[in-house]
Amino acid sequence: MLNLFKNKKWLIFLILVSFFAILLLNPLLGRTQNTPIKVGILHSLTGTMAISEKPVVEATLMAIEEINQQGGVLGRRIEPIVVDGASNWDTFAELAEKLIVEDQVLTVFGCWTSASRKTVKPVFEKYDHLLIYPVQYEGLEISPNIFYTGAAPNQQILPAVKWAFNNLGKRFFLVGSDYIFPHVANTIVREQLSALDAEILGEEYLGLGTTQVQEVIEKILETQPDVVINTINGDTNIAFFNELKKANITAESIPVISLSIGENELQSFDPSIVEGHYAAWNYFQSIESLENEKFIHNFRKKYGEYRMMSDPMEAAYVGVYLWKQAVQKTPNFDIELLRENLKDQSFSAPHGPVYVDHQTQHLWKTVRVGKIDQNSQFKIVWSSGKPVRPIPYPMYRSETDWQKLLQQYQLQWRGQWSNPRTE
Repeated sequence: MLNLFKNKKWLIFLILVSFFAILLLNPLLGRTQNTPIKVGILHSLTGTMAISEKPVVEATLMAIEEINQQGGVLGRRIEPIVVDGASNWDTFAELAEKLIVEDQVLTVFGCWTSASRKTVKPVFEKYDHLLIYPVQYEGLEISPNIFYTGAAPNQQILPAVKWAFNNLGKRFFLVGSDYIFPHVANTIVREQLSALDAEILGEEYLGLGTTQVQEVIEKILETQPDVVINTINGDTNIAFFNELKKANITAESIPVISLSIGENELQSFDPSIVEGHYAAWNYFQSIESLENEKFIHNFRKKYGEYRMMSDPMEAAYVGVYLWKQAVQKTPNFDIELLRENLKDQSFSAPHGPVYVDHQTQHLWKTVRVGKIDQNSQFKIVWSSGKPVRPIPYPMYRSETDWQKLLQQYQLQWRGQWSNPRTE
């Protein structure tokens, strides 16, 4: 009888301890569950690249808001921390470190120019963190800490040049901004045109943000190429196309095919200035699909009925959803495991189905060439028809030789990824 009494006392004691433990732990568990998942958004909101990067920020925020409205990820809301890289590569690196170390974000979505991406890349590798990069680029890079949702060279540059060669002419002029993407892109273009037995009549570079484009226009007039390949970035494009018009260089006489101008940039032009010229991307707003219709509708509902969509915006939007799917399989939020889970993702994107390539951490994407119409939209004139496997390192050189080329530019530019020129 005494043992039974003692056992009952112990049982009551254990029940009381368990009850109070639940009372104490429940608020803590609630706080953990309700704690938001912080992510960084790192783009230029000011400076020469703001014209292109602001809409990418908006598309990223829209994807996050949609996911939050659906209940978040694993029951937790996503909290975006938006910072301004200010079109300055050193600022990008400083803010990347701040987002990782001080803000303790799980992931950073950001960068446009390859100069900004290459400047932050060592930061993400130092802290073994994660960047999701949404813009087409020159390739020659695979990092375990970066996922690339824009096009690799064989998903934009190479097919654009081949299409131009087949449809516009065999005499080319190359013009770009004076930083790593245009220089490497034009190296790829030169080697492809050499293989095609085409002719390059000139190759010129302009400082980012410059409006002094007259000398380049004069060289185009002098050489009279069949087509211009344009890798100018940012608002310098406005000066470039305006001066083409003033010089009576039209799309009929010398068409330009651009690799960094989308629907948003076109809003800065009188439609008559750019009508008839071309661009190569994976996404155009004119794509007819239910996914794209929903994408455009939701964006315009949030930001305005006359807003335009572009390829980097779509790539940024898709990147958030691929990330969300990977986080759902990573309940402990371990970044290394998150990166592994990202490699297995696919998504029905507005431009078509995309798949993460496990080996390169780039996406399989459909390639398109569009012609600018009178409404500053792109009429699709060519498509690959299905997703193309990404090849970051074009086969014209070995990976080692491509890396040597990158090192030469960095050495030439005193450790930077853009030419420290003065206009």
